[in-house]
Amino acid sequence: MPELKRLHAGHAPAVLAFELANRAYFAASVSDRGDEFYDRFTDRYGALLAEQEAGVCAFYVLVGEDGSVLGRFNLYDLKDGTAELGYRVAQHVAGRGVATATVRELCRLAAARHGLRTLRAGTSRENVASRKVLTKAGFVPVGPAEPADLGGKPGAWYQRDLTVQP
Repeated sequence: MPELKRLHAGHAPAVLAFELANRAYFAASVSDRGDEFYDRFTDRYGALLAEQEAGVCAFYVLVGEDGSVLGRFNLYDLKDGTAELGYRVAQHVAGRGVATATVRELCRLAAARHGLRTLRAGTSRENVASRKVLTKAGFVPVGPAEPADLGGKPGAWYQRDLTVQP
């Protein structure tokens, strides 16, 4: 059974393998990270761990029984009881409820472990799957998201009050 784990240094090889294996799949619905992301992965990964250590972000990976990363689930800009949620799952597990179940679990962790009361997430209009995940996980649309917020694509912001169970 997959397990949601806090990101640590030892996850780096599996995270890079996940990103590389799913690059084209992700690029179909969100902006591509670009070659520089992969070329400078070690530096960027170290920066993420430093942000997590500083308490401004919390990064999680969904790890399969074989140690492979099945998804990334991140809380950005933790402040004043709020954070922004971002996530992506591997193509081979997409459409099976994995993202929805893990977003629900991360909502529980966000409240219990990080003391958050509200999460926000943005998704493009074209990303129907992500909109479904957010809705099933108890998020409601709260307004338009500018293309600059979503890698050049128009979309919507969703929000969930973590003090209310969906």
